Amino acid sequence: QVSLVESGGGLVQDGGSLRLSCAASGFTFSSKAMGWFRQRPGKEREFVAAVSWGALRTYYADSVKGRFTISRDNAKNTVYLQMNNLEPEDTAVYYCAASIARIPADYSESGYYNSWGQGTQVTVSS
Repeated sequence: QVSLVESGGGLVQDGGSLRLSCAASGFTFSSKAMGWFRQRPGKEREFVAAVSWGALRTYYADSVKGRFTISRDNAKNTVYLQMNNLEPEDTAVYYCAASIARIPADYSESGYYNSWGQGTQVTVSS
């Protein structure tokens, strides 16, 4: 059974940092691209970052480029999202996702992911 469990969310002040983790099980983690998406209050789910199956390629939404870093440890079946210089606009529920194929046609499109975690809340206070 596929499972993705996020952790590391919480309350942080404007300019602070958090590191999210997503522990995966039930599938061959190293054969999937992994992504982070978020849903801000009153908004649709949006792409944040993705990493290729071998960690050679990373992709970021323009809004987080230069502040967030995605990484993965295939030995630990875990993907991370290091978030620095957080802003109140980053307040959201953050979800990790596993891709359907080894190489998604579009890393930023949620339709290319078929396994999702339950989400972790990140709140940035001003």
